[in-house]
Amino acid sequence: MTSKLKTALAVSTAIASVGVAGSALAEAHETYRIGITQNNVGVDSYQTTYESAFIAAAEANPNVEAVVLDAGGDVARQIAQVEDLIQQEVDAIIIWPTNGEAVIPAVRKAFQEDIPVIVTNSNIAEAGFDFVASFSGPDNITQGSRSAEIMCERFTDLGIQDEARVVQISGQPGYTTAIERAQGFEERLPEVCPNVELVETQPGDWNREKSQQVMEAFLVKYDDIDGVYAGDDNMGVGALNAAVAAGREDGITFVGATNFSVGYEAMEAGTYWGSIYQSPVDDAEAALQTAIDVLNGEDVPFLNYFDTPKITQDNMDEFSKPVF
Repeated sequence: MTSKLKTALAVSTAIASVGVAGSALAEAHETYRIGITQNNVGVDSYQTTYESAFIAAAEANPNVEAVVLDAGGDVARQIAQVEDLIQQEVDAIIIWPTNGEAVIPAVRKAFQEDIPVIVTNSNIAEAGFDFVASFSGPDNITQGSRSAEIMCERFTDLGIQDEARVVQISGQPGYTTAIERAQGFEERLPEVCPNVELVETQPGDWNREKSQQVMEAFLVKYDDIDGVYAGDDNMGVGALNAAVAAGREDGITFVGATNFSVGYEAMEAGTYWGSIYQSPVDDAEAALQTAIDVLNGEDVPFLNYFDTPKITQDNMDEFSKPVF
């Protein structure tokens, strides 16, 4: 291993001997070593909470040793981390892909070494499906579709469903979640509101400040914006901040695709309309349990989705404020 790789791994690695609840595992009395390489823990509070929840869930059972890594958004680092986990001869690898296409060769290598790979949160590209034991996470296309329905329902209530204009702030280019949430929204919106126009899409890279800048440019370019769809509430609130600063928040419907605490607070304040409720705790626990189930030889669906319901100002009292 090169000194550069050693340094990268030393910076990004936190190793914890931890465990996960699971009666089948307890009965087997077998210790599994499970490695996870995450996308970019520091980029937003969802991923930070996911990591904490993953470690906390793992600590519940001493029969699992977890190797917890973070790629820091670097594709090359993540590939190196997968290769290192293979060299460590872990029993399973969980990967939150930095890029759905670029990680396929590394996932293939794990498959060739008979190490099952569980993809978490954001799936890899379809070309790599043959090398994956299971995907655990949200159905991102459905999330985008539900966001389109929220937007259309709001426009219909406002009586502007035949004339509304929408801009979209998508996530990081090349990132499967971003691609699928945009796809779901773009396919569903014309089905439910055929006369609503999606005038432009620009990436916000999951970053609130960049999304605010994107929205500032939209506000300069377009005099008439009725709705903003963002790939998550972090970006959506960035767009909202830009609109507030420009004095144009009134009359714009803001909809996200993962409800962050800042989005929930903006919904409480009446300035942000709706989103999709998704728990990073559920996400982390589901990924780890999926890995254990695969190792125990249980029948696990390839697409192991957990539900992510709609949340708007109208029904938000049915949901707890997100912890991220």
